Order: sequence, then structure tokens, then C-alpha cells
Amino acid sequence: MFKNNLKVAWRNALRQPFFTFLNTSGLAIGMAGALIITLFLHDELSFDKMFADADRIYRVNIDNRTAGETNHFAAVSSPLANVMQSDFPQAEMITRLKMSNSILLKGVDAEQNVKEDYVAGADSTFFEMFGLKLLYGNAKNALQKPNAIVLTKTAALKHFDLDEALGQSMVLNNDEVYVVTGVMNDLPKNSFLRNHQVFISLSSFDDAKSLAWNTWSYPTFVKLRPTANEESLQAYLSTVKDRYLIPWAMTFMPGLTVESAKEMEKSSGDFMRFTPIALTDIHLHSPNIEAELSTNSDIQNVYILAAVGIFLILLACVNFMNLSTARSLKRAKEVGVRKTLGSSRSGLIKQFLTESTLVAFVALVLAIAIAAISLPYFNQLAGKAISIPFGNPLFWLTLLVVSLVLGFGSGSYPAFLMSKFAPIKGMKGGDVNGNGGRTVINSLVVVQFAISLFLMLGTFVVFQQLNFIQNKDLGYQKDQVLIIDDVDATGKQIEAFKNQVKTIAQVENASLSSYLPTPSPRSATTLFPDKSLESENALIIGSWDIDYDYLSTLGLELVAGRDFNRELATDSSAMILNESTTVLLGLSPEEAVGMRFTNDFHREDKENMRYFTVIGVVKNFHFETLRNSIDALSLTLGGKPKKMLVKLNAGDFSKGISELETVWEKFAPGQPFSYYFMDDSFNNTYDAEQRLGKIFVIFTSLSIFIACLGLFGLAAFNAEKRAKEISIRKVLGASIGQITYKLSIDFLKLVGLATIVSLPLAGYFMNRWLQDFSYRIEIPWWVYVFTAFMAVVISILTVSFQSTKAAMSSPIKALKQE
Repeated sequence: MFKNNLKVAWRNALRQPFFTFLNTSGLAIGMAGALIITLFLHDELSFDKMFADADRIYRVNIDNRTAGETNHFAAVSSPLANVMQSDFPQAEMITRLKMSNSILLKGVDAEQNVKEDYVAGADSTFFEMFGLKLLYGNAKNALQKPNAIVLTKTAALKHFDLDEALGQSMVLNNDEVYVVTGVMNDLPKNSFLRNHQVFISLSSFDDAKSLAWNTWSYPTFVKLRPTANEESLQAYLSTVKDRYLIPWAMTFMPGLTVESAKEMEKSSGDFMRFTPIALTDIHLHSPNIEAELSTNSDIQNVYILAAVGIFLILLACVNFMNLSTARSLKRAKEVGVRKTLGSSRSGLIKQFLTESTLVAFVALVLAIAIAAISLPYFNQLAGKAISIPFGNPLFWLTLLVVSLVLGFGSGSYPAFLMSKFAPIKGMKGGDVNGNGGRTVINSLVVVQFAISLFLMLGTFVVFQQLNFIQNKDLGYQKDQVLIIDDVDATGKQIEAFKNQVKTIAQVENASLSSYLPTPSPRSATTLFPDKSLESENALIIGSWDIDYDYLSTLGLELVAGRDFNRELATDSSAMILNESTTVLLGLSPEEAVGMRFTNDFHREDKENMRYFTVIGVVKNFHFETLRNSIDALSLTLGGKPKKMLVKLNAGDFSKGISELETVWEKFAPGQPFSYYFMDDSFNNTYDAEQRLGKIFVIFTSLSIFIACLGLFGLAAFNAEKRAKEISIRKVLGASIGQITYKLSIDFLKLVGLATIVSLPLAGYFMNRWLQDFSYRIEIPWWVYVFTAFMAVVISILTVSFQSTKAAMSSPIKALKQE
């Protein structure tokens, strides 16, 4: 019987090629979109699970609130690892990393440096902690000694043959000599260290053995013993502040005790907490934490795309059910004949389910082909390297099960509906669907367009927010600002290099600093007002080293006081604050000018502490993403700048860049000339949102296309079913426009109902998404109106072709049929 059912199913599919195409293509497109999204989500959810004992590894974060400002850090103080190793027996192993700036690296005999952007310091336990093997070298001692360096395979091949790299001496930043003690495979693309290619022994850093608890620059990982759990780690971390941090602070803060610190926290609402996060949660559950080693995603994006994938499958199934149910009119006589000849209802159900399953399998084959063709373009859009796992038996088994479920699920209602047709009514060719069938069809059309409208509004909101970000006044001028990297390669000639750059005709101004409003290193400091070392007066704020031309190069605006002045020697101890800092102080910008602060509080001879005098207050500017509010920030002169900001005049930038490169070759011969524009760096900050917006556009377009396929098919069936009515109306004088309107208005009512149901829900969820941004749009009313208008236009265009075609047909043919 199954073979016979299959034959009949195939013949029926060929007998109705148009509707078979609509059914199969709609389901195939939905399945292809859902397959691509599933592969993307699998990749997102697989991050960091490849490491040995990943389920037992946690990173320690810091949640801090000072003077009303809350921040979250992915790094902690250097001494935490040592104290945990000594008095937390549930820890099997602890390792620290340290983010490093980009470096210039070359073999001792090489002339040309190679720039490495992703560099990290690492403890000697790093490889054992994460179960990483070395291709060459001993993983246990590769990072034990100072000036040891381990390269990934990609990094090593830039300098040596792979089997010759071990033991080679290399010069870092034209200064220190390091020895290659290991070569490892490139790290997986779905790991938190995916882009890192150089690891330096942590003992090479001066502050690695620091006992200070006020610097947070060491991401610290703990592997728990099998018998321990996250609760035991959290319980221990909750004691660290009282046992170690406050006693350390008591050495330079007179009168401070653990009890007084607790009392001050209680009265002020400030806090500092050490909190654990599972290694496998880092990628999706810490999107806006400072000092991350790699850019993370957001679990919300997973939820959003999962919902889109479900919507696509649901749309495809609804489309299939609708078309199959509507098509039952054509098969009423077939069902009547079958029942008259003795077919049972169960036999008919099996027949119709066989047909729906056959369509599902054909759609599956097409879906895999569509996904395989589309995946390279999707990877480029999403920044992924996803592939279809054709060699995985579980993949094929899953697809088989999904196809069966879709086939049975999508075909169940049409099968049960058609199998209960009365033979007499069916053979007479009457309307066997009845009101119940029409109600179901109408309901499914509403569901289809409600989902499409939901996605359409979401797409509009995402792009409105991105447009808001692009055009918001950031408080600084990012256009026509060129950033030159690694200017420390010029050595002691760095100021001469800057002065030479400023003589170029197209250069308006230039400044030296490692700190930029766009992605760049960040640092913080703890300040105390003059002669006020009580803990309640501590101010933990951002700290940037800049030069005299920084404010003028970026167009930063002073709201009080003055800029740094070369002619005033005292400005070496001067400080400029931003408006957020004065808010924390509870002062106006004018009142803050003249205040003195120190970050030299840990020295024993308190009378000789170094103080900074506030000479100005700069208007707030956005130096973090618009997801975050503007934090407190201090600007001081000095530091060891690694970047140059070059403000260019409008014109031919290629000529200006060529002249800059000529000057660079003069001051840094043999060093790579690396540059980028600040506005490009700013745009890259919102790369995730831009990718999400583009992905939304693609899958929203697919959902609308699937919905329109269904609507197109239903319009054709509706016109065919009402052929006699249309003919009678034409004979009685109805115009083509009147008939087209009559055939279209019922569908427009359904689209209108979908609009009423969908748009409020879409607005609610998109407002929830916008809550992640400290600076965001309010969804304007016209977005709702425009979405509804587009839905009406699309539905009219879809339906009107079939309606007009039916209205223009000859009435004779329809009226002479029985």
C-alpha cells in the first residue's frame, strides 16, 4: 500500500505543477533559512566547549559601584591568583592572562618587523589549564621564564620554517630579546582567544608580582576540583575583600577597618564584588564587560535568531497547510470516488500524509542545496566560518526526523479534513471545506502576515537605531582623523616625527596618545582629594595619558578652565576631568577647577605624595559604545604613546597618506606603516548590530516571500472557486475594477487583522532590545504606519494579479460547467 500511496502522491504532484511548486519552494526556502540559522546558533553555543574540563573552569569578574557609577570588569588584581592558590583548596588550578597592546616582532637577524595585534601574557599553567598541546616545545615549562614567547603556527610561519622556530631569538618592539619556547596550533575560531597568536610569559611583565589590589588588568581563571561547584567558588570570593583587599588598603588609609568599610558601603550603596562566570558562558553572557580578551556576542542575539528560525519554519508549514487545505476543493471528487469504492478514512489519511511527507523530503533536498549555495555569503555577512557537516551521521538523522515531523505536522490538518468529506457532496463538486475550513485558512493567513510584520518592524527599528548611532553627536570629531599605529617604533624621535607630520600641507593637527574614543587600551586609577584618604572619598575613574594637542585634534570642548599649555611647566602635574567626574564629585565644572587629587596614596611618606591639579573640565564625549553611559574620566600629560592621531584637511586623502608614509620611512625605516581612519574604527564598534540588521533584512525578506507565495496560491484558488460568481457578476454588469476589489478585500481584511495583532507585540519586544543601549531611539509612530502600509502594498500586489486575471476571464467557460 505504501508503494501505491507513493505513486499516487507523485502523480498528484505532477498533475498540479503550479501548486506543487508553491508548496515545495515555500517549504524549501523556510527549511533552508532555518538550517542556516541552526548552524549559526550551534556555532554560537559551542564557544569554549572544546577546552579540557571546560565545565569546571570559571573566570573571576569584578562588579564595582563607586559614587553612583557601576562598572563590570573581566580582569582582577594580580595577587588574587596567589591567595586563592594558598587558601582555596577547591581550586585544582589557577592561571592568569594579561591583555597586551599590539607589538612589533621580528627575528634578531631580520630587518622588517611584523605587527601582531592579538597578544596576551600568560602564566606557566596556561596550557595545562585549557588542555592545549604544543607542536614544538614543552607545554609545562614553555612560559616559566621571563622573555619566553610561544607562537601559534600562523605567527611562527611569518618568520621561520615551522620546524626551525623553536629556540629562535626574536626582538619585541625593537627593544627586548625574547626566545621562542613553543609553537602551537592556531586556536579555534569559537574560543575566547580565537584571534590570539602570541603568548608572552607573564613573568616578563613588571607588575606580574605586584601586591596592589587597586589595578584590575589580569583575567584570572580557576579550574575547580570535580567535587566543587560554582556556589563554593562564589562563597570564597565573597570573603576576599574583607580578608585581603581592605587590610591592604588599611596600610595607607588611616582609620579604615573592615567594619567601617562595610558601614560606608551600606550608607553609600557603593560596592565591589568578585563574581565567577563559567568559561562556556563568557561569549554570550558578558557582552558589555570591560577588559575582555575578545569581542563577545549576546545571548539576546541567539534568542532573536532562534525566534526568526522558528518563524521561518512556522511560516513554511502554515503556507503548506493553507495551500493543501485550499486545494482540497480540487480533490473532492477524488475523495468521493475513493470512499464509494470502499476506501477507509484511515487509508485516505495515510495517502494524504504520504503526499505531504513526499513534499517535505523534496523540499529538504532543495533546502540543503539552497543552504549550501547561500552559506558562503552568509559566512561573509556574519563573520563566521560555518560549514554543513555532511559527514556527520547525527546531522542526517536530525534532518530525517525534522522532515518527517514537518511532513506529518504540516499535512495532518489537510489530511484529516479531506478524509472526512461526504462522498455525495464531494462527487457533486460542492464546497466541501465549509466554514470550518475557511476559518482555519483565514487564521493561518493572519499568522503568516503577523510573523512577517513582526520581523519587518524589527528590521526597521534595528536600522533606525544604527542610523541614530551613526549620526549622534559623540562629543568629538571622528571624520578625517587618521590613526597611525606603533609610533613608538620611532623611539626617541617620536616628538620630531610628530612635528614633521604637522608640516605636511594636508595635516591640520596631530596628537600622540595610546587612548582613543574608539576601541583602544583602557586604564583606570584611584584618586583621593587633597588630604582626604578616607575610603568614602576614593574615586575610581578612567585615566588617559595624552599630549598638548589631543583636545584640539579631536575637537573636544572645554566647559570650564583651560587646556594644557606647553609654556607652563606646572602642567606636568595638571589634570583635565570630564563632566561625568564632576557629577560624581557633586560639583559644578567651575567648582572642580583648582581641586587637587592624588593617586600616589600607597606610599609610606604621605607628605611627599604627588598631586594633580584640575585645570579644566571637558564636555562629555562618548569613548565607550552607546550601550554604556559616559563614565568618569581624567586626562593627564605623559605616558608612552603608541598611536598618533592625524587630523586631515578635506581633499585627496591618498596624497596625504603617501606623504605620511614618506615621513614614516624616514623616522622608522623597516617598520610596517599601519594606519586606519577613526570613523571606520567607530563603525566596527557596532559591527554586531550592523550584522544583525543585515541578517534581519535577509530573513525578513524570506518570510515575506513565503507569506506572499501562500497568498498568491490562495488568491488563485479563491478565484477558481468563485469562477461562477465572477461570471454572473460580469454578466450583470460588474466592472473589472469592482470584481478585483471584491476578490481582494477579503485578503486585505486578514492583513489588517494581522497588523493589529502583530505591531504592538513587535513594538514591545523591540523596546526591550533597545533597553540594552544607554542612548537609544524612541520608536517613532511613523515606523508602525509605514510597516502597516508596506504590508498592505505587498498583499495588494500579490493578490491583484490573480484577482485581475479572474476578472478579465470569459464568463462563458465557467457558466457552462456543472
